[in-house]
Amino acid sequence: MEEERYYGTGKRKTAVARVWLQPGDGNITVNRRSLNEYFGREILGVVVKDPLVLTNSVKRFDIFATVKGGGLSGQAAAIKHGIAKALLQSDPNLRLTLKRGGLLTRDSRIKERKKYGQKGARKRFQYSKR
Repeated sequence: MEEERYYGTGKRKTAVARVWLQPGDGNITVNRRSLNEYFGREILGVVVKDPLVLTNSVKRFDIFATVKGGGLSGQAAAIKHGIAKALLQSDPNLRLTLKRGGLLTRDSRIKERKKYGQKGARKRFQYSKR
């Protein structure tokens, strides 16, 4: 008999995370490495575990995530989004809790493109009167 697995896709900036949840004892694996080994910084681990802490399911699931693109901060937020979506798939009653925590909304802020005739997205070249 196959164990139940729940899937969620999370996105943030240019990072995309594919997250699988299965019943277990709270192990988190990111790109075949442990959470602390992959991210290094403790605060990013806290970000990833946010949906689990909010729904009191830290020790209920083992999490396997593959993440591509972006930097470490964007990847951590993408995994957080994926975990929230997978938790929702596992138990639809968690929707209100996750929604109030702001975890189901994709953070759509991305880098603004550089415009022509300018130094950056908003910054202009220095004006010279003479």
